[in-house]
Amino acid sequence: MSSDCRDEVHQFIITEGTSLSIYNNGEVKNNQNQNISIAFAVDDVDEEYERLLKLGIYIIDIPKLQPWGAKNMHFCDPDGNHIYFRSI
Repeated sequence: MSSDCRDEVHQFIITEGTSLSIYNNGEVKNNQNQNISIAFAVDDVDEEYERLLKLGIYIIDIPKLQPWGAKNMHFCDPDGNHIYFRSI
């Protein structure tokens, strides 16, 4: 297992073909602890975006190329957990 994050709000863990990215900036939003996000690497974020739209999932942030080179999208699962899909 390895992590290459060097900041205080991200942790990126890689182990045998699986990666988990956790983001926590310490903010509390609307008196709820919604400051934990889970990110999954996917082969094609645009394809996943279209698939989720067809399933009726509300997308918070549409796929967008980030300054660090990944393309991210953001939505919530049925329990309200913040989920990001990203592809590089």
